[in-house]
Amino acid sequence: MIRIPKMRISLLFFFVAFIWNLPAKGQSDSQPNIIFILVDDLGYGDIGVFFQNERKSLNDRSEPWIMTPQLDKMAMQGAMMTDHYAAAPVCAPSRASILMGVNQGHAHVRDNQFDKEIGKNHTMAEVLRSARYTTVAVGKWGLQGKGEGPDWPTHPLKVGFDQYFGYIRHRDGHEHYPVEGVYRGSKEVYQNYETVQGLDKCYTGDLFTAKAKDFIIKHQAKDSQQPFFMYLAYDTPHAVLELPTQDYPAGGGLNGGIQWLGNAGKMINTASGEVDSFVYPEFANATYDHDKNEATPEVAWPDTYKRYATVNRRIDDQVGDLMQLLEDLEISENTLVVFTSDNGPSRESYLPEEYVAYTPEFFNNFAHFDGIKRDVYEGGLRTATIAHWPIHIKAGTVVNSPSISYDWMATFADAAGAPVPVRTDGVSLLPSLTGKGKQEPSQVYVEYAQGGKIPKYAEFLESHQGKLRGQMQMIRQGEMVGVRYNIQGQEDDFELYDVTKDPQQGTDLSSDREALQASFKAAALRLRVADAQAPRPYDEALVPSLEIRKPKKGLIAKTYDINSPWIPKLSQKAIANKKVNRLAVQEAPAKGNLVMWQGYLDVPEDGKYTFSANRGESHFFMRIHDISVLDGNYATDHSPIGSVQLEKGLHPVKIYYLKETQTPSLELFWTDQEGNKEEVPAGAWYR
Repeated sequence: MIRIPKMRISLLFFFVAFIWNLPAKGQSDSQPNIIFILVDDLGYGDIGVFFQNERKSLNDRSEPWIMTPQLDKMAMQGAMMTDHYAAAPVCAPSRASILMGVNQGHAHVRDNQFDKEIGKNHTMAEVLRSARYTTVAVGKWGLQGKGEGPDWPTHPLKVGFDQYFGYIRHRDGHEHYPVEGVYRGSKEVYQNYETVQGLDKCYTGDLFTAKAKDFIIKHQAKDSQQPFFMYLAYDTPHAVLELPTQDYPAGGGLNGGIQWLGNAGKMINTASGEVDSFVYPEFANATYDHDKNEATPEVAWPDTYKRYATVNRRIDDQVGDLMQLLEDLEISENTLVVFTSDNGPSRESYLPEEYVAYTPEFFNNFAHFDGIKRDVYEGGLRTATIAHWPIHIKAGTVVNSPSISYDWMATFADAAGAPVPVRTDGVSLLPSLTGKGKQEPSQVYVEYAQGGKIPKYAEFLESHQGKLRGQMQMIRQGEMVGVRYNIQGQEDDFELYDVTKDPQQGTDLSSDREALQASFKAAALRLRVADAQAPRPYDEALVPSLEIRKPKKGLIAKTYDINSPWIPKLSQKAIANKKVNRLAVQEAPAKGNLVMWQGYLDVPEDGKYTFSANRGESHFFMRIHDISVLDGNYATDHSPIGSVQLEKGLHPVKIYYLKETQTPSLELFWTDQEGNKEEVPAGAWYR
């Protein structure tokens, strides 16, 4: 099959983008509404402007294509993010990292831990609610923890959302008709803590779109002066390739498209007709050159691929419907909409045996890359991502700097004027999107474990086909990506690729990049903490120390004035700073209510060190390198404890303390692997 060269943006694209970028009336400088649209298992190659339009332009009849006109329009009006990554190559950990704003080395949900509680910490919704946003989650969740109903420990209503409608359980998202359960049995949809009845013939993609539109319409009628945040998580095209009941209703927006009716048995206006029946006309009779021989007649697409194309096109219609609603309500100019996927394309279809098994090879859903869902090569992680915010994001913007999905918490907080918790591993992407300010580099790091092998697809390089997965890691720094598969220990080398020149990752540069190899190995240990429920072969490896020329005794204590319910990630200048001999609140500058000590910790011997702190009822946080070692920034009613393997020598450290009592004080302890506990001595601090 043909490998399509990397996309070039045409002059026509930029002309259309210029026209769409003309200023609109009614522009507002207030906090924007924010809609985060997350689809399930959509490949980078599924979207027209990212890949499928190229396939069509070649007109190779052996290479079928799918069109996505609404998403193409959204991209042309806003920003295409060509080098955006998912936090993990499978749904639950990917979504957990998005909502918590942290990489997989810090997330509570890792690997294949479906339905596990998301963790007790700040979520994207809580951050935005602190900035007076109304928050709503619609669609697939799968991060609720053990229990039922109100007992679920991290039900959306318990982690910052004011309203919820959708599938709570991970497994329910495999079926797209809650009542009829065509292929996977009936499932439960929840409105807050209650199951919803009367969802006959409701195709979930339509159902979630209708509920999202209904929320926006009612919110604007009642609370239009209050911004809203919507987490809209579709369960398609993931899992069973079920079809809608009928064609998409005409018009879209306020008076057309999918509509919420709210009547049992007729909840939405497409809850009629025949379940699992409708195929878009352009696919129903589609044919292709199956044998690459123009002399023989073309054959019809297998029904499996007609189904996939219809599901994909339905998503396109649903997004277009939602975007039209924003126009109709005259809130498009002040609404930031992000469209992305949780990971790369899947080869799952969950159809009966009489159907052809689905393979991403038919449409090349993986685009220019090798790898699919559950891989950490580009095809498993690179996502076709679009950001739309008229006036603020210029039409025709193409962002090709690397970014990752846990950057969205910091980005949305920046747009909303909210403080983002210091714990986050993400950065605001607004400078890249708006062209204003300096873009801080994203920290792109992924770890994952999965049995099985990379599929032996003909489009994939022979060196990748059938490769064992096992324990995997991926890091990107600039144009370079480091990848490790089937890791046996920390000494295993990274494969190193310049993905700007080699997106298929065919030329491993590791043989002549010794310094870069060492840098990647060190970074892999300086970005994460071990998790007993997701063990790694490098968990016991020592985090390497730094060579610092002529360090001086003591620390730098900086103070800040903040107005935040938690310790924020700092971007402003300190109001005071002082060289101090030890970690003591009394020695820090008196001005300001937040103290941040910065310097180096001198570790006396190789080994495991466990840190703890007495900090009263004050917020507190500690990083060593980029490792979140102690997090007392969410709850102040307990003393945090954190362990890390450290090499002898100097390690960079930042310690934050929010002065919230009349007699603020802080004591930091370490316990070595022999069990000896002591307060970290003044002689251990350097600057």
